[in-house]
Amino acid sequence: VAEWTALDIVKHLVEWSRGFLKGAGIELPALDVEADPGAAWKRHVTDIQAILDDPAGRVLSNPHIGDKPVDEAIDQFYTADVWMHSWDLAKALGREPDLDQERCATALAAMEPVEQMLRDSGQFGPAVPVAPDASVQDKLMAFIGRDPAWRPEG
Repeated sequence: VAEWTALDIVKHLVEWSRGFLKGAGIELPALDVEADPGAAWKRHVTDIQAILDDPAGRVLSNPHIGDKPVDEAIDQFYTADVWMHSWDLAKALGREPDLDQERCATALAAMEPVEQMLRDSGQFGPAVPVAPDASVQDKLMAFIGRDPAWRPEG
């Protein structure tokens, strides 16, 4: 979302995943990300790690993905979301992200065949053109609607 700030990204990652986990019967307390983003994120990471440490056979049911063991659902959807948004956060801080070229290539290869479904879901903006010799990371970010050349103002 073009107008999102770094705070909006942290709120999205916390709130989206907590709602997503309700599909496994997991009710996590709401966190006030705006009041203290760092503390909220630390608590959130602790909560997610506790679920991964003891998934207790819980299954997440979701109309879009069906039924999956909760730890697999976290890995497939939440971890990928955090990974991709780490690019946004690094850029917002004026840093050059390194998402690992091999992992970017794997993600891009998995997403390209389902591009229309992804675009229709509203999860990603229109692809941004990049040079044919762009890095795989830049190609992935451009595919999901990020401008690899973006820099924060100031």
